[in-house]
Amino acid sequence: MRADVAHLDINGRLRSLVGYSIGLALYTLVVVAIYPAFKNSTSLDTLVHNDATAAALFGVSGKLTTSGGWLNANIYANFFPLIMLLLTIGYGAASLAGQDEDGTLGLIVTLPMRRTRVVAQKVVAMAFQAAVIAVAVAVFALAGRWFDMSVSLGGVASISAAVLLLGLDFGLVAMAVGAIARSKGVAIGTVAALAAASYLISSLAPVASWIRPLRYASLFYWSVGNSQITAGVSLADFAVLILPGVTAGVFAVFAFSRLDVR
Repeated sequence: MRADVAHLDINGRLRSLVGYSIGLALYTLVVVAIYPAFKNSTSLDTLVHNDATAAALFGVSGKLTTSGGWLNANIYANFFPLIMLLLTIGYGAASLAGQDEDGTLGLIVTLPMRRTRVVAQKVVAMAFQAAVIAVAVAVFALAGRWFDMSVSLGGVASISAAVLLLGLDFGLVAMAVGAIARSKGVAIGTVAALAAASYLISSLAPVASWIRPLRYASLFYWSVGNSQITAGVSLADFAVLILPGVTAGVFAVFAFSRLDVR
């Protein structure tokens, strides 16, 4: 019985998970497959250089014609994190607050299992779902080797892991907020706003001097916003990305342990 919570949550979202994974895999494959047609296009680099602010809004930095710049602009700086956050924030908000609202959480707490264990299994379910789509993107990004791209296993694995941690951070915050507010809608709205602010701060920091000091407060900066696609993800990056998730997880356990389940 102890493994049922994670299994049920994953099975209940299996269709969505498969859809996300296939969609991201196909999108990544298209991005790497069309790279040879653009790698010698200096006009793309000129466009980014001439309109740096617009480029920054989409997370574009550096030269688009390089392998790292192409992957960053089309996958890792924007689209991949967006899909990851849709998955993890949605699940985080639904896992406690959503199930409390629809009455299914009351059945779960009747199982012979501590509430800490329930939260832990839901975190495992979230991590599994996030890992599936992260692996799907990484595998097809590495397929860029067959399309004139210079990509390394270590580089792709590390930045994919960074995006996975980014998703888990916001997902766990959504879980904690949902347990505290007892509202799935409040959790999604609050955490989506935080994620949007984090993205904008990281994206606009290179072109807006007044925003630049705030970049250290942005989880996007520590995952994809500091040239990680080319420089790699540092131990400091990973440390910063792990801490908020652990903290939010502790708050989720604390809030759920005191939640009067409906």
